[in-house]
Amino acid sequence: MQPKVKSFFDEATNTATHVIIDHQTCRAAIIDSVKDFDPKSGRTSTKSAGEVVAFVRAQNLTVDWILETHVHADHLTAAPYLKEELGGKIGIGSKIQAVQGVFKSVFNAEEKFAVDGRQFDHLFEDGQVFFIGELQARVIHTPGHTPACVTYLIGDAAFVGDTLFMPDFGTARCDFPGGDARALFRSIKKILTLPPETRLFLCHDYAPGGRDYCWETTVAAERAGNIHVHDGISEDEFVNMRSARDQQLEMPKLILPSVQVNMRAGELPPADDNGVHYLKLPVDAL
Repeated sequence: MQPKVKSFFDEATNTATHVIIDHQTCRAAIIDSVKDFDPKSGRTSTKSAGEVVAFVRAQNLTVDWILETHVHADHLTAAPYLKEELGGKIGIGSKIQAVQGVFKSVFNAEEKFAVDGRQFDHLFEDGQVFFIGELQARVIHTPGHTPACVTYLIGDAAFVGDTLFMPDFGTARCDFPGGDARALFRSIKKILTLPPETRLFLCHDYAPGGRDYCWETTVAAERAGNIHVHDGISEDEFVNMRSARDQQLEMPKLILPSVQVNMRAGELPPADDNGVHYLKLPVDAL
């Protein structure tokens, strides 16, 4: 089974959004959408997500699912906007509860902010099977970058979020709260035991060396050439490399607004008594 995938790349956040299509039923799912955010002005827009909406409507598709691979720290999700425009249920891995618990404290969120994932329409368990039209999808819990990361395996295509990048860029960082390099290595091994021809769709690409942006690779290509985790790299070697590398990385420029919004399934924090929504800037907290 080889689902059709249409991808949209947002260069401002280096994010790929994927639309998965079952042509037999004209049903679809959208994975890892982007809501535009200007940190200088504090303004949002739906230009990027609007391109996805226009495509879905032009193809006469019905959206069953709006899926998140994890709580993103580098862009805001457009899930609520897509749901309003196209319908569908917003889904994420059930371990979102652990992420919400950590960041409720970090951002001193309002007392009523629930940390049981209820902001999302569906919480997926490891191994759970669901359908996009007649396409069967299976959820694989792949923690390491965050505790809640999942991979969606749909036919011969796996949507891995930030767990893996193109072979010339490597793997996800593990220094966010709840990250774990050893868990990431084991999650990657789960993915790389899929058939070699399995297509891997990534959430990000950074075009090292000035090459063209690319967000699709294969299990075989990753096993042969991923600079961090190709065949022959041991778990200890990976953990030592990843830990040392993460110490040198800057925080993503949108991490503070992104996490506050994405842990709420894309909604802004409740408006203050003046009707304005505010995002917090914790000092010396991360």
